[in-house]
Amino acid sequence: MPDAKKLARIHRVRTLQLGLTRADEVRAHEKFASETNLARRIQALADAVSPAAGTLASAASLGAQAHFRERLHQSSAAAQMRVQSAEMFVNRAAEATRSAKRDQSAIEKLLDRARLAALAKEMRELEETPPISPLKAKRHDPC
Repeated sequence: MPDAKKLARIHRVRTLQLGLTRADEVRAHEKFASETNLARRIQALADAVSPAAGTLASAASLGAQAHFRERLHQSSAAAQMRVQSAEMFVNRAAEATRSAKRDQSAIEKLLDRARLAALAKEMRELEETPPISPLKAKRHDPC
C-alpha cells in the first residue's frame, strides 16, 4: 500500500482534476444553453418572416422574404447541429466529472484505510509495550 504522503499528493491531484472537470462541465452547460437560446431566436425570426394570409405585398417583397426565410432556415439547421454538438459535449463533460469523482472517492477510501491501518499499528505497539515496573511507578518527588 502506498505511503500516506503519496496518497495525500494523489488526493490533491485528484481534487484539482475534479475541480477542473466540474468547471468544464459548467462551461459545457453554459454553451449548450447559449446554443439553444440562439436556435430559438433564429426560429422565432423565421416564424416572424413567414408570409401572412391577410397582407398584401409585391412580388419583390415576397421574393426577398422567401430568400431571407431560406437563409434563416439554413442558419436554423446549422444552429440545431451546434445544439446537438453542445449536448454531446455536455454528456462527455458530465461523464468526465463522474469519472473524476469516482477516482477521488477511491483515493479517499485508500486514505481512510491507511489511517485505520496506522491507528491499528499504534494500538498494537501500545499493547506490546512492556509493563512499567511497580518500583518506578511509585516514584516520589523530594519534599
